[in-house]
Amino acid sequence: MSDILVMDDIRKTFGSGHAKVEALKGINLKVKAGEFVSIIGPSGSGKSTFLTIAGGLQTPSVGTIRINDKDFTHLSEKKRSRLRFEEIGFILQSSNLIPFLTVENQFTLVDKIEKKKIEKQRITDLLTSLDVVDLMHKFPRDLSGGERQRVAIARALFNEPSLILADEPTASLDTEHAYEVVKLLAKEAHEKQKATIMVTHDPRMIEWSDNVYRIEDGELTKE
Repeated sequence: MSDILVMDDIRKTFGSGHAKVEALKGINLKVKAGEFVSIIGPSGSGKSTFLTIAGGLQTPSVGTIRINDKDFTHLSEKKRSRLRFEEIGFILQSSNLIPFLTVENQFTLVDKIEKKKIEKQRITDLLTSLDVVDLMHKFPRDLSGGERQRVAIARALFNEPSLILADEPTASLDTEHAYEVVKLLAKEAHEKQKATIMVTHDPRMIEWSDNVYRIEDGELTKE
């Protein structure tokens, strides 16, 4: 299997002098196509910094990130955001839906940006798999926190990214739906050969992972 994500000696420092904080300390990680990886760690351990750097939302202080063999670290911001849009699906704790668009239009917007034919069937299939297809014509304000999160997950998968980065995707869900979401992420990874990284503080959620890593004080170790 090919490596989708390669992180090589990634370090991230904030501040300087007495206020200097080393958020990430020499992280090395490879995630292959079809692999579902969980990263666990306590609050403040560097999980969110790790995820934003893996997804190119921040740049590392030192080190290189490659996505599908493209150097992601030294691109201009414009090229990096293009690569992000094409290659990465983000699932964030806050569902990040556009408030004035219906659930269905959250997806058709992606197709319009891509200038593609709108894939109605794919939208329906994804929303059905996450048990929210009956919410298609509602606005984010009409949904519960858990429903918004499931719609956001569907939207992250919609673009067929090769890398999925999920930041505590089950935080706002009840246990039953949380398990469903993790199983869906594992299934997407295995069946569609996506590299998927889920950051979580909930050890119950790692059952379906192919590999588990722990992050603590900015250092990543394999469990």
